[in-house]
Amino acid sequence: MTTTLPLARPAALGFDGERLARIDRFLAERYIEPGLLPCALLLVARKGELVHKCVLGHASLAKKKRLEEDTIFRIYSMTKPVTSIALMMLVEEGRISLDDPVARWIPSWREMTVYRAGQPGAFATQPVDAPMRVIDLMRHTSGLTYGFQNRTNVDAAYRSLRLDAFEAESLEALVEGLARVPLEFSPGTSWNYGVSTDVVGYLVSLTSGLPFDEFVRTRILVPLGMHDTDFHVPEAKVARLAECYVRSAAGTLAPAQLGAFLAPPRAPSGGGGLVGTAADYLRFCEMLRRGGELGGVRLVGPRTLALMCMNHLPGGRDLADLAPPGMFSEAAYQGMGFGLGFAMVTDPARYGVAASPGEFSWGGMASTAFWVDPVEDVCVVFMTQLMPSSTYPVRRELRTMVNAAIVEPA
Repeated sequence: MTTTLPLARPAALGFDGERLARIDRFLAERYIEPGLLPCALLLVARKGELVHKCVLGHASLAKKKRLEEDTIFRIYSMTKPVTSIALMMLVEEGRISLDDPVARWIPSWREMTVYRAGQPGAFATQPVDAPMRVIDLMRHTSGLTYGFQNRTNVDAAYRSLRLDAFEAESLEALVEGLARVPLEFSPGTSWNYGVSTDVVGYLVSLTSGLPFDEFVRTRILVPLGMHDTDFHVPEAKVARLAECYVRSAAGTLAPAQLGAFLAPPRAPSGGGGLVGTAADYLRFCEMLRRGGELGGVRLVGPRTLALMCMNHLPGGRDLADLAPPGMFSEAAYQGMGFGLGFAMVTDPARYGVAASPGEFSWGGMASTAFWVDPVEDVCVVFMTQLMPSSTYPVRRELRTMVNAAIVEPA
């Protein structure tokens, strides 16, 4: 059984207990009881102490299996911050630099071009204005995309060539396949949510000399005590893995047809391959809140973590200025910047939520989410299993309600 932190008295940590309790009622009445979400697990911590815990719904509807604190979830893109920390650990060791041209590490990318016109197999392209750098992968300004974006002919080429870590034979095969498709735009000129962090995982393996999943396991997960998090679920823990759902045409929940996560993957996805518990991910968030250290284990220095949490979008703009219209991502665009692995609030008024400037976050395709508020010393982890994450605005609603429960400054 995974254990969470013991619950502290909310008032002792500046929270209004009744305002926290109404979050549970909101989730139950709005989402769980009407059958919109299969389950909901919310952890709210301040200054390293758990002030609120909510466990609702079912890990499996068909089996009528109740959600438990130690349920294992597919966290998908909440893998991205873990991969980004892995890369920054190697930056600190001098093994790779954010300014490095990516082609230094992937020679087949030296002749990367930018899409101009045409269909897959007959693209007209033009040279890049500037080489793609490692920082472009970290902040999603690389020009790479996801096939599921369904926006452009480049997306279509990704789908036809199966350029996705979940379908690739290996990470090397994925990056070599990407060399055959033009970029959406010249690196550093726009923002596009795509396979960039999978490529970061490949760079972690190249520069560390370890398989990417082994580096994550031995250098991050085990040292932080994230013992229920990995790139697959071992047989002994399979009974704890939640079912994942999609909303059917009739509006009911139907099982999602996707990978089982029951065997080690051929191409461990740095962009979306981890499964784990809410308690484990809260430990990761606490490490971030504390500037790169938890329980005497330091992964990165506080100055490195501060650098990751800055807005690295060109010109200091926000996502609304740089993201193409109609593109899917795990964040709102207005008032949000993007750093080295996650988004952060740059303008609460534009964002429209009573958040702290610098509050950083990300989410996963199955509607999971986390955020860390360094101003208020708050970490929040939300787990459920419904795809896609754009189905309901529950994450924005939770952010509003949790922040409304903070009644005393840190």
